[in-house]
Amino acid sequence: MTQTPGSRRVHEIDAVRGFALAGILVANIGFFADPRYAVSTGTMPITEGPVAWFVSIAVLTKFYILFSFLFGYSFTLMSRDGVKVKARMARRCLGLFVIGVAHGFLLWIGDILTLYAILGLVLLALRGISARRAFVIGCWIIGGMSVIWLVLAGLTLLDPAGGAAPLVDAAGGARAEELVRSGPLGVLTFQAETYPGLAAIVWVGQGPMALALFLLGMAAGKSRVLQEPERWARLVPRIQWAGFGVGLPVAAFFTWAQARGNALELLSMAVNNVASVLLTAAYVVTFLQVIRRFPAVGRALAPAGRAAASNYIGQSVLCCLVFTGYGLALAGRLSPLAVMGVAAVIYAVLLALSAWWLRGHRYGPVEYVLRWFTRWARPRREVAHAAADPSHSAT
Repeated sequence: MTQTPGSRRVHEIDAVRGFALAGILVANIGFFADPRYAVSTGTMPITEGPVAWFVSIAVLTKFYILFSFLFGYSFTLMSRDGVKVKARMARRCLGLFVIGVAHGFLLWIGDILTLYAILGLVLLALRGISARRAFVIGCWIIGGMSVIWLVLAGLTLLDPAGGAAPLVDAAGGARAEELVRSGPLGVLTFQAETYPGLAAIVWVGQGPMALALFLLGMAAGKSRVLQEPERWARLVPRIQWAGFGVGLPVAAFFTWAQARGNALELLSMAVNNVASVLLTAAYVVTFLQVIRRFPAVGRALAPAGRAAASNYIGQSVLCCLVFTGYGLALAGRLSPLAVMGVAAVIYAVLLALSAWWLRGHRYGPVEYVLRWFTRWARPRREVAHAAADPSHSAT
C-alpha cells in the first residue's frame, strides 16, 4: 500500500472508506425515500422488485461492518503515534455522541454515531490487550451472537405463532409518510417520535457486531496487516471464494426469510452474522485489486474517505433535501430504481465536494469540529496534503 506524500495516511484505506460510503448510502436511502419502512417492516420489502432484492442481498448488514473494522484500525494508529489516547479518545467519543444525537433527531433516525461513541469507550478500556486476544474476543462475540439467534429461533418454533409473518403497521406507515412530506415541523415530529426507539434497536441489534469488528480492526492495526498486504496476498482467492461463494447465498436466504416469519428470520440472522463478515472481506480484497489495476478509481474515492464523517452527515442532509419536507418532499413518490439514481447523484456530488474541499483544507468540516473538541485546541489550517493524523476519519 502507498502513503500520501508527507503524510502517515494510507491511500488505499482512504479509498476503502470512500467505497464503504457508497454502501452506507445505498443501505440508508430507502428509509428516506419511504419512511414507512422505519415504522412497519423495518427493511426494504422484497415485494418491490429486483432493486430491493439487490440492496438487501449485496448491501444491507455489510458496510456498517466495514466501517466498524476501520474504526478499530484507526484507533490503533492513534495509539501507535504516541497520542495521549485516554483523555483525547474520551473527548472524541463525547463529541461524536453529541453529533450523533443531533444527527438522529434532525436528519437520520438510523444514526450510528452514538453507538460508535459508546463502543469507542469500550475499545479505549481494552486498548492494552494483544492483537491475538482482540482477534479471539471479536470472533467469540460473532459466534456468540449467532448462537443466541439460533437459540431464539428454536424457542420461536415452540410457539404456535412462531411461523407467522411479521406484522405491517400500515396506518403507522401512512402517518410517517404524511409527516415527513408535510414540512420541517412534520419532519422534526417524525424524527422525535421515531429516533429514540430506533436508536435502541440499532444499539442492541448492531452493537455486538460493531464491537466485534472494532476488535478485529484493532487486531489488524496492532499487527500491521493492512500496511503489509504481502503477508496475506496469497489468501485473496480463498477470501473471494469464501466471501462470494458462501456470503451471497446466505444473504439471499436472509432476504427471503425476512418476510417469512419469526423463526426463519432469526435463523437467517444467525447464519448471516458470519456470512456478512466473509462477504465484506471479499468486497474489500476485490476492491483493493480494482484500485491497483485502475488507480484513478482510488484517487477519486480517497478524498471522501478522508472526510468520512462529513460525507456520512452530508448524505443525510442531501437525502432530507430530496425526500423530506425540508426540501422537495419526494418521499414515497419515486420508484426503487429512481431512488438508486438519486443515490448515485448524491454520491457523485459528495465525491466532487470532498475533492474540492480537501484541496484547500486539512480536514473535513465534521472532522475539524471533532478534532477541535478532541484536542481542546483549534486545529492548524494547513492544506490537505500537509502532514495529517490518520485517525481523524475514524468514523
